[in-house]
Amino acid sequence: MTSIARRLTMAMLLTGLSQAAFIQSAHAQAMIQPQSDPRDADDNADVIVTAQKREQRIEDVPVTVTAITGDRMANLGVNSLSEVAQYIPGLQIQEQSANNPGFVIRGITSDSGSAQQGARVTLYYNGIDISRTRGAYQDLFDIERIEVVKGPQATLFGTAAAVGAISIISAKPHAGTEGGITASYGNFNRTQVSGYLNGGTDTLAGRIAFAYKYRDGYVRNIAGDPNTPNQNQGGVRQDDLNGQDQRGVRGSVRWTPNSSLTADLVLTYDGQRNPGTAFKSRAFAPTGGWNGDYGYAELSGSPLSAEVLGKRKLGLTRNVYDANLTVQVDVAPGITFTTVNGYRRFDSLEIFDADGGPAWYLEFAEDAKSDQWSHESRFAFDGDHYRASFGWNAFFENGEQRVPFSTEEGTYLACSITPGFASVRQILNGAGVSTGTNCVLPNGTVSGARATGILTRGAATVLPYSASFTNYGRNNTYSVFADATWIPVPALELTAGARVLIEDRHSGYSSVMPDSRLLAGAGIFTSLLGGANTKGERFDAQRSFAAILPRFNALFRLSHDVNVYATVSKGRRSPVVQLDAQRIVPLTVANSGAIPRLQIVPEENVWNYEAGIKGRVGPFTGAASVFYQRYKGFQVSVFENGASLTRSAGSANNVGVELEGNWAVQRWLSLFATFAYIDGGIGNDASNGVFAGNRFRLQPDTTASGGATLRIPVGSSATFYATPSANYRSKVFFELPNRDAISQGGYTLVNLRAGFEFGDHGRFTVGGFARNLTNKRYLIDAGNTGGSFGAPTYIAGEPRFYGVELGARF
Repeated sequence: MTSIARRLTMAMLLTGLSQAAFIQSAHAQAMIQPQSDPRDADDNADVIVTAQKREQRIEDVPVTVTAITGDRMANLGVNSLSEVAQYIPGLQIQEQSANNPGFVIRGITSDSGSAQQGARVTLYYNGIDISRTRGAYQDLFDIERIEVVKGPQATLFGTAAAVGAISIISAKPHAGTEGGITASYGNFNRTQVSGYLNGGTDTLAGRIAFAYKYRDGYVRNIAGDPNTPNQNQGGVRQDDLNGQDQRGVRGSVRWTPNSSLTADLVLTYDGQRNPGTAFKSRAFAPTGGWNGDYGYAELSGSPLSAEVLGKRKLGLTRNVYDANLTVQVDVAPGITFTTVNGYRRFDSLEIFDADGGPAWYLEFAEDAKSDQWSHESRFAFDGDHYRASFGWNAFFENGEQRVPFSTEEGTYLACSITPGFASVRQILNGAGVSTGTNCVLPNGTVSGARATGILTRGAATVLPYSASFTNYGRNNTYSVFADATWIPVPALELTAGARVLIEDRHSGYSSVMPDSRLLAGAGIFTSLLGGANTKGERFDAQRSFAAILPRFNALFRLSHDVNVYATVSKGRRSPVVQLDAQRIVPLTVANSGAIPRLQIVPEENVWNYEAGIKGRVGPFTGAASVFYQRYKGFQVSVFENGASLTRSAGSANNVGVELEGNWAVQRWLSLFATFAYIDGGIGNDASNGVFAGNRFRLQPDTTASGGATLRIPVGSSATFYATPSANYRSKVFFELPNRDAISQGGYTLVNLRAGFEFGDHGRFTVGGFARNLTNKRYLIDAGNTGGSFGAPTYIAGEPRFYGVELGARF
């Protein structure tokens, strides 16, 4: 038996045991308590989702889907995508920064910032695709629910849903007047305020919601601190790292002139002014010496940061504007027409110190922007023995990613490990200058800063160098889709569907990569980054592609509230029209230009096979699923000379089990838990090269979460509430190829939220919270841009946060 077969057999066995336990528990609970009043952990009678573009009970959807309501998020005390993901099996969200999130469903990651690449994981906001990662981060406030649909769902969520989709649905206006506000304050000056105001009639209603979040950085940055010894090469007092300064506002209007027509207009702004990300090096120590991954940092940036990179200080400036118009019309009995139209624009500038130390060595920025237009229309038909839908979609995207670079020439040559610069490093070693990763001494002194003076024989001590490259993407996608469900008997539903799509992908590239003056003096004519110099000229390439993406589903009702299902579906990640430039002269000749270099990275295809059971009996609700996925043309992202490129790693396989359950033990106590085992990786075949046998990046093989919700009456008008919870993640590799040095071992985080509610229906709340209660130290990322230069960096996870919170509703 092959290793894949053994893994699949084990996964099926685990799921079979889970299903048996589920059914036994269901029957046992049915004997104890009648099913007339089933409740979930949030005391809701039914969880309604729109994963199939129509309102359904979650147990009636024949795919694996997890839903978290706004009430559940409030109970848990979570209000960001990365926090929510900790309680959803099969989902990981790495929030390195709001500009650089990583979305992972079942081990498949979508986090590339290149405008030339397509997404793998669809992020939807009120029905609109927002999957471009630099514009995808969405703050969570006044949210109705989040649905996570796992497995390829092309007919439901479009081409980017190669492995699944995350759908964020904001709270809608309704008749009546109400409002609420929540505020909290904690350590690190953690300040959060959010609220909403709703008003209107059955015909016209409006709602406005807002959120502001601020927190000091939890990684101290000594660069420029007048009270602490440091190199101060940035020439400015840098802020502490991994902080937060973000704001958002949303306005919504709902018009319902009659029972057959509903129109929703939603306008959203989301913005960040966050300090820099703590890319901390193990090779380049801060002044005073290396103090571990969780000690202070000295990320000094570039003295020419304002002129070259666009801003004086490290950090992120990001603005996202979103408009959405959804109209639903009941055309006739059983026939509904829906049109969803959206526009999204973002611009983001992030300045970061990629070497993670005090040297003026790898100072980068990323300046990304994009405009996205989306239109989808569909008809839905409902009958006694059938359901069907068909529609069309058009998506237009025009974006770019510009990456400027700043360094000091001598420092760069001293610190670089590029083989072509070995002769220069020999000269410097002979002059007593440490080179390579030793260019910063153990006490933090930048020995490499002496290199320019030595190489110019005193003619200059500092030679600033700057360069930039820009990739462009203009991507248009057109598709038609249809689904049909046959219901031969009430207990059985059979669904088949497909999406036919045509893509027009237009990529562009330009660069300004001047030759190094120090190397030119030695007869070597090349840019420091090694990239070709188009001298600002833009190269362009265009290709068109087409595909058919099917899905097949079956659902069988064991009872009114317990269903089993199976699905077979195909997913696809778009081919990449990857364009950059190459030199047209050897290194011994002054750089006279470049020519385009075009690589067509083939599409990535996956077939997904899945089965599961879900439903409720009495106070217990739960779901269990098993899946197997087989990939062809598996695409991986790698860093080369500071740029993220896509490569094909060949074949890959993925097998897993996902479980979740909620048990309302009493009216005042409910328990919840999730578990996922995902064994995915690139095929161990020699044809897959250096990636063969590697596990998927950013995906632990085992994750689990659990907790309890308590609501205990105190007197006649008060309620004590508490939600303790914990989540576990096993070892994770941050990059491909896998390396233990670029990984994080397993760890558990414990969270707690507790307090009192007062007044009618809990109108007022007074409480407290603690996240990472045990102050566990862990990494959220490693490698990064510095890793492509032989100097990987490490980003520490959040320490213990705690504070108080107040809330009021009217």
